[in-house]
Amino acid sequence: MNAIAGDAAASDTPLRAVFKINLNGKTVSIGTVGQAYRFITNLSSIEWIEFRALHADAVSALRGAADNAMLTVQATNSLRALFVRAKLL
Repeated sequence: MNAIAGDAAASDTPLRAVFKINLNGKTVSIGTVGQAYRFITNLSSIEWIEFRALHADAVSALRGAADNAMLTVQATNSLRALFVRAKLL
């Protein structure tokens, strides 16, 4: 894992919304850049292949928000688009 990815995964920067996702019968709350980054990068890439462009946008936006909290709006919007398209919300 490179330094940027490590920073994003460890980030406590709050998103502009808290996403509550039902996964395997359990509700997962995602409210920080780090939680979101870990959620969308820990699943295998094959699970995101259908949403490749949206996934790449969300990962990039989360990395940016980990470095600059002013970018949390863009990161939140990218996540929302990915989750809606993947029918997780």
